[in-house]
Order: sequence, then structure tokens, then C-alpha cells
Amino acid sequence: MLIDDDGVTNFINHRLINRLDVADSIETVINGDEAWQFLQHYTSKNNQNCPELILLDLNMPVMDGFEFLNLFKSFECNNKSQAKVVILTTSTHQKDIKAIVKDKSVGYITKPLTKEKLQPYINEIVKNLKALA
Repeated sequence: MLIDDDGVTNFINHRLINRLDVADSIETVINGDEAWQFLQHYTSKNNQNCPELILLDLNMPVMDGFEFLNLFKSFECNNKSQAKVVILTTSTHQKDIKAIVKDKSVGYITKPLTKEKLQPYINEIVKNLKALA
């Protein structure tokens, strides 16, 4: 799941993930509120499972990444321990970085997204899925 208010960024990231052939589907939303609504709908249609990977921008209108992350932390889904949220941002503001680093449940990537930056998270998800099988 891609959550970013920049359409060009979403397009480029969608293409990259598609080329890597690591996802059955890729959903794109433009702010935290849309992401929250999508997540509720997605889990109801997918046996209460969350997307395995959520790439989350921080600075967005309507609901920012931190607000979405706080809602997600209280959200119940079957595979939550395997779902990975990765902050994908251009922000280098110390306040943002401290909040991200302090939260051990999320990853952090600076834009632009590349295969090399994404690969460790894909490997972690695959490892978790194999452990469940």
C-alpha cells in the first residue's frame, strides 16, 4: 500500500514495485484518511488481514502520516505482527527522525524509493511469511 499525496511519487513507486514483481496488488491512496478508510475496507474483504507492506509519507493534507500511524497502532488485524509500516519521506527534520527512530515498529526510507532501499523490508516480509507456513 502506497500512501503519498504526490501523484508522481505514487506513479514512480508503483512502477518500481511492479517491476520487482513482489506484490500481488498495489493500492495507492493520497492521504492518511483515505488510507484509514481503505484499510478498514481491505481487512473486511481479506479475512481481517492487513497489507503486508505500507509505505507511508509523513507530510500530507487531511491526515498526515503520524496521525495514520497512531490509528494503525490501535487497529486490529490478524497479521498485524507481520505487516510492516515503512515511513517513506523527504523529511530530514530532527523532530520527525527522532519520532521515527524511537518507534521500533516502523521502518524509515528517504525518498526516492529504490530497489536497494526497499529490498531489506521485502526480505523481512518474505522471511516472516515463510516462518508462518
